[in-house]
Amino acid sequence: MASARDRAVPNLPSRSFDATEAFYGGFGFQRAFRDEGWMILVRGDLQLEFFPHPQLDPSSSSFMCCLRVGDVDELAAAVRRSGVPERTTGMPRLHPVRMQEWGLRAGYVIDPDGTQLAIIEQPR
Repeated sequence: MASARDRAVPNLPSRSFDATEAFYGGFGFQRAFRDEGWMILVRGDLQLEFFPHPQLDPSSSSFMCCLRVGDVDELAAAVRRSGVPERTTGMPRLHPVRMQEWGLRAGYVIDPDGTQLAIIEQPR
């Protein structure tokens, strides 16, 4: 039986922990752990874990994860304030929050390593 402490956490690639930490730190993620082989960043109850992948080609990356949040507009605004541009090409970028054809409001962040983070409003 599942416990309240059970959870799944995305493991994402990073070509440079310094660059990754600076990018995510711009919109509120803080370091919880870091050594040469692993980094954990947290923002409230959100947690992202990163592994080194210096040879990653961001333009061909297929890494992705979903962040389901209570206030998708707040997170999107924080990303925008950090300087991530709203555009349809290039990295990093933000695709604005809108109602998706599958029924929930969501936006997308593409990080400097080409990872796609779907930021999805969690229904209450």
